[in-house]
Amino acid sequence: MRKRERENPCWICGHYHKYEEGEVCGICGHRTPVSSDKTSLQVSAFPSEILPDFLYLGSYDNACRSELLKTQGITRVLNTVPACQNLYKNSFTYHCLQDDKILQFDDAIQFLEQCERDKAQVLVHCMSGKNRSPAIVIAFLMRSKGWRLPQSYQFVKERRPSVDINQAIYQQLQEYEQKLFGSSNNHNPALLAFQPAGATFNVGNPVPVGLPPLEVPPLKFTIGAADPEKNL
Repeated sequence: MRKRERENPCWICGHYHKYEEGEVCGICGHRTPVSSDKTSLQVSAFPSEILPDFLYLGSYDNACRSELLKTQGITRVLNTVPACQNLYKNSFTYHCLQDDKILQFDDAIQFLEQCERDKAQVLVHCMSGKNRSPAIVIAFLMRSKGWRLPQSYQFVKERRPSVDINQAIYQQLQEYEQKLFGSSNNHNPALLAFQPAGATFNVGNPVPVGLPPLEVPPLKFTIGAADPEKNL
């Protein structure tokens, strides 16, 4: 039994652990959900191309598959989760954000701009590839393309449909948009469908994209926001 286990490394991270039983890898911290369909996970082993031959978006699973990254020409990695280890420092140039709550947009964008100047292909990842890392990519598009938040969100969502940014992260994007452009009241309402659920309320924060403040009587307002602890 021990010999057979050593002959079958995890097909996601390449390390030896009981991945079929959902055991956490002792080296990289990767865990394959027991109920996951292997075929769908194999598809997700490839990061999503956001900007051709330059910017890729993915998960920690993607970042763990060094040979696939090399096949796609990726040479640099932006890690948005401090708890995720940078596994292949001899093969890739890493940049890791240090705050696990507040996204350091300017720091991340400075790294991405350097990658673009160097014509280097880069992977931006978080744990799931759905929340923190898409937010960084969206912020980069706002700054580099001059696009407003809904347009940038739509662009990324179309190329990676699994994107699911929670309200806390989306609010940080709204604040960054206001930092870049000032008022956020001139958005196209047609793009509001691409906002995450719960992001269209005005509760002492900047007015969300394209909508006026809601006229709601006091003490009768229930906030249907996403889980604030969903930050990875």
